Amino acid sequence: MNREDFPILDQQIYNRPLVYLDNAATTQKPKCVIEALSDYYLTLNSNIHRGVHYLSQQATEAFEAARSRVQSFINAPHSEEVVFARGATEAINLVASSFGRRFLSEGDEVLISEMEHHSNIVPWQLICEEKKAHLRVIPFDENGVLDMDAFKRLLTDKTRIVAVTHVSNTLGTVNPIGEIVKIAHRRNIPVMVDGAQAVSHLKVDVQQLDCDFYCFSGHKMYAPMGIGVMYGKTRWLEEMPPYQGGGEMIKQVTFEKTTYNELPFKFEAGTPAVGDVIGLHRAIDYIEQVGMQNIADYEHELLQLATRQLLEIPGLHVVGNAPAKSAIVSFILDGIHPYDAGMIIDKLGVAVRTGHHCTQPIMDKLHIPGTIRASFALYNTPEEVNALCEAVRKAQSMLL
Repeated sequence: MNREDFPILDQQIYNRPLVYLDNAATTQKPKCVIEALSDYYLTLNSNIHRGVHYLSQQATEAFEAARSRVQSFINAPHSEEVVFARGATEAINLVASSFGRRFLSEGDEVLISEMEHHSNIVPWQLICEEKKAHLRVIPFDENGVLDMDAFKRLLTDKTRIVAVTHVSNTLGTVNPIGEIVKIAHRRNIPVMVDGAQAVSHLKVDVQQLDCDFYCFSGHKMYAPMGIGVMYGKTRWLEEMPPYQGGGEMIKQVTFEKTTYNELPFKFEAGTPAVGDVIGLHRAIDYIEQVGMQNIADYEHELLQLATRQLLEIPGLHVVGNAPAKSAIVSFILDGIHPYDAGMIIDKLGVAVRTGHHCTQPIMDKLHIPGTIRASFALYNTPEEVNALCEAVRKAQSMLL
């Protein structure tokens, strides 16, 4: 884990070394990704697929090579099942809107969980409202573990799709996606997975999971902002209507009728973020050079260390204690608002996230205004865990 690959970390914040522990919001980018993005604009900048000139052809080759790289990274059966979007949010909106327009009717049900990010709640609410369908919710227990018995009970003949997060961005819970998919598939119900918090921490194999859709962002896996992926099984993508209209997603346009392009281009209207896609390719290369298992093992050590040390602080309570957790620890302090503590922690050079983390239903369930969240990445260190705990103790002493 070479911190020198991440030049942004080598700076002072308020005259203290930067300790960046907000990786669940976005990860920092290694030099190789930044250079790949820069090289594209310096040497290849051109629109793709439609040009016959040299730059366009070279940019198109690089773009499609990135698609093939994503395919291998998540072990998708076919490259045309990899659709580029602006991020996990747009990818989920694509599935909700397009799937919903084709397969949802009045009285049907969509099943999500209580621990979803707003990006996997609101799009389903919108399409349910439009189609007069109903949103059903799988609860989680006091440890942040999904209630699988309730999940089974909530599946009915009216359930048209299950949409769940792989890893909770607030609780850190790693959900049993394989089991969820098997149970849903017994009733011929497709499953969409929000993988935004999973792909940089866990090995994702969409064929092994057998999920029908898998959505994730580049910027949480060391790639540029503004790029994401929607994987979908061919059988669904062929039946779903386009999400947006415009260039690239068409075969032929007349004023009377438009016919749509083949997969995946049917879902990629307009000029894509070619440089960001190339940056995503390089980020995947970087992750696999380090080794996903190496990353997972190292981050788990940091998580255990941080959890153990934080729990030694009187009045501190960890929110989310599932047996299977990713590299996220959220906590609250007795008598102290998370925002107030976060302001002081920041002034001590430690970047954490405070608030509801776009998971207001979790906070409402737990009757808390929010949490302080520290989230780890491959470049963090045990010394930074110590700095976090020292900053939390300092904030606590100043506010109580």
